[in-house]
Order: sequence, then structure tokens, then C-alpha cells
Amino acid sequence: MPKTQSINQNLAPYVLPNFRNMGVALRSLLLVNGIALLAAIFSASSWQEIPQYMVNFSALLQPILLLNLLALYILNPMLARLPYVRAVGVILLLAAVITLMVNHLGGQFYIFTSGEYGYFHLWRNATVSVAITALLLIYFRSRAQALSPALHEARLQALQARIRPHFLFNTINAVLGIVRADPKRAETALEDMADLFRMAMAHHSDLVPAHKEISLARQYLALEQMRLGERLNVNWDIQDLPDDVLIPPLILQPLLENAVYHGIEPLTAGGEINIKLYRNTNEIHIDVHNPRQAQSDRHSGNKMALNNIRERLALQFDVEGQYTVAAGKNFYHVHIMLPYIKEEKNEHS
Repeated sequence: MPKTQSINQNLAPYVLPNFRNMGVALRSLLLVNGIALLAAIFSASSWQEIPQYMVNFSALLQPILLLNLLALYILNPMLARLPYVRAVGVILLLAAVITLMVNHLGGQFYIFTSGEYGYFHLWRNATVSVAITALLLIYFRSRAQALSPALHEARLQALQARIRPHFLFNTINAVLGIVRADPKRAETALEDMADLFRMAMAHHSDLVPAHKEISLARQYLALEQMRLGERLNVNWDIQDLPDDVLIPPLILQPLLENAVYHGIEPLTAGGEINIKLYRNTNEIHIDVHNPRQAQSDRHSGNKMALNNIRERLALQFDVEGQYTVAAGKNFYHVHIMLPYIKEEKNEHS
């Protein structure tokens, strides 16, 4: 896994893609096959020849491409630890070696024109493979540079939207309401609010342990329960969540704040928020389910925080991060799916 970066800094301009990300693999497959299609079009002298050239190119291209993707998937942790230039050198060398190996094993099967099979064909294919690999690395680097400002802006927006003003004002008013009748409880609430703000602003990483986000969410809900009393009930289901899970910061509490403000608060009788975090094979799932009024103008306010979360998931996990919303007449359900990323344990701890 790439090293965690500060939330206050832009993405490094020289960074390798995560070769274990499905989006990287899919983009590589599409781009390389797109280049092969262009080569087939330029090589053909008629429309009828294009499919034949594409078949010929694919016979050599697909084994090389798939073997390269497999090798990069296996070597991804090692490559992530290398300096960028050295890692690029390893990747280009790997592309050349795999191409030469496939050509050598295939032999005459990969010669589609008349002429003797020799070193020219081997080194020509190896050179083309290295060139295409270099183009892919340039593409992924350019994409990372293009997304860097957007990711930085998304983080800033997340921090700004982390604790909304109405929550601050409502909590202070709730504390003022009990400061004389129950000063000890008011003091505890203020301490909890201070801890909540401290924890909310202390996240400086792209990924944080899930238990820290859960602790932050619990403190937030405790303050809301002080204000709403018996109208707010919370049901946690985290027994199937591993202890070593890493998730993006600033992701759970905004969902719960939406659930309280847009779901529970407008209901006279209140309701229950169901929160479930669990692992399914190599995926981590987050479910937040809350009731809502059949018609409520407040639900237009959901979009800011939820769109922010959707944007951050897309930038950080590509196609491996999924975000869906199901809204019914009397319920609202948010489901997030992330890749299962483990926290690296310190051997000396």
C-alpha cells in the first residue's frame, strides 16, 4: 500500500498508480487495446483487413499485457517503496523481459509477414512494449497531477463541512438548557464537544483506523442524544468489522449528521439510526439507515456532504469505491463499499 500522505498536502507529482486497483487495470486494458486498434487501422489497406490485423496484434498483445498486469499486481508493494525513477526503470525492464519471453515461447506463431524470424522481430516488439508502458505511466502520472487539486479541495471542503454551524449552535443551546438543572451533565457535554472538535480536526491522513472514526461518530451521537433525548435511538452493528481496517477520514460522521438532521429531527416521535460496518471478502461495507418524513424540504441539504463523500471515494479508490443511496417514502439508506485495506502494524509495538 502506498505511504499515507498528509491531508494538508497535495498529491505528489511523481507517483506510481496502485497496480492492485481495478480501475488502473481496466484503464490499462482499454488504453493498450485502443492503441492496438489504431495500429490495425493504420496498417490495413481496407476496412476488411482491420479485423484480421486486430486479431494478429491481439494474439501477441493480450498474453504480454495480462502477464505484465499480473506481475505488477504481485510487485506492487515493492514498487511503492522504491523511488519513482527506479520503480519506473523496473517496470520498463519488466515489460521488455515479458515481451521477449512471450515472443521466444511463441516463436513463429507471432510472425505474420513473410521473412525470417530473427532478432529484429524480438527487439522491435520489446521496444514497442516499453514505449507503450512508458505512455501508460505518463498517462497515470498526468492523471494524478490533474486530480491533485481536486482531491485537495475535496479534503478542505470535508473539513469545513465536518461540524456544521447548526450542530454547534444546537449543542450549545442544549447545554445552556441544563446548565442550572444538571451542571455536571452540562460540564460533561462541553468536554465531549471539545473532544469531538479536537478529534475532527486531528485527522491528517488519507486513511485512518476505523475504530477512530467510530469513536468520533459515537461522541457526536452522544451529544445529539443529549439534545433530542428519547427521540434519537442508535443501533450499532460492527461485530463483523476487523480491528485492522483503514477507512477514509471525515466519512462516517457527516452521514450520521445527515441522518439526525434530515431524518430524526423532523419526526415528532423521533426514530432509530441503524449503522452497520462489516467485511465481505476483500471489501468493507458501511450502511447507514434512518427514517424520514414522507415529504421534507430538508432532504435537499443532503447533497453537499454526500456529493463530497462520493467525490473523495472516486478520487481515492477509483472504481473500487462505490457509493449508493436508496430513498423511499419513509426511509433513507446510504451504502458505501471500499477495498479492505489493513493497518500496518509496527513490529516493535
